[in-house]
Amino acid sequence: MSLLTDTPSRQMLCTSNQMATDLEEAQFTMQEGPCITAAEIGEEVHLTDWDTGARRWPLFTAAFRERHPDVQAVHGFPLWFGDYILGAVDVATRTPGGLSGDVIEQAVDAVEAVADTLLPAQQLLLEQDEYPPWEPADVVRAHWSDTHRAIGVVAVKEEMNTDDALALRRAQAFATGRTLAEITADVLRT
Repeated sequence: MSLLTDTPSRQMLCTSNQMATDLEEAQFTMQEGPCITAAEIGEEVHLTDWDTGARRWPLFTAAFRERHPDVQAVHGFPLWFGDYILGAVDVATRTPGGLSGDVIEQAVDAVEAVADTLLPAQQLLLEQDEYPPWEPADVVRAHWSDTHRAIGVVAVKEEMNTDDALALRRAQAFATGRTLAEITADVLRT
């Protein structure tokens, strides 16, 4: 589950297991995939054919399939609040052909409930400058604040704007096969 902003930034909020973390990391690093597209267009996105997916999201599919070749489908659902998209939720499955129509309807209902639940967290962030206890905490922190701090460091050091600095770090992550969170940790250690 991720929150999106009007910039190239997105904030991972939580994942349910390592495969879900890897799914989110691949999209966060490559800045493409079903979750991002669902949030951009405001509609469900269903990746049930990896050959088609590779043409639409080549960097994401290469990065994710390398780690999880057994995943058969990824479904992205936008998180709506009124007329505004807060972010997106992904559901991955090992079931050939992806989720059935009934399960997709249940997922849509669950995502709507999640959006309603996120609103108090948004207020907490705006008013108290505290981070909710999202899981896994170390990865979420890397997305939530550490990446933004590291991008600021790179922007100053390389004399570029923050969008270009973020793109540079993403390219480095892709070229090395590492996640953006790992690249971020390296930047902050130096």
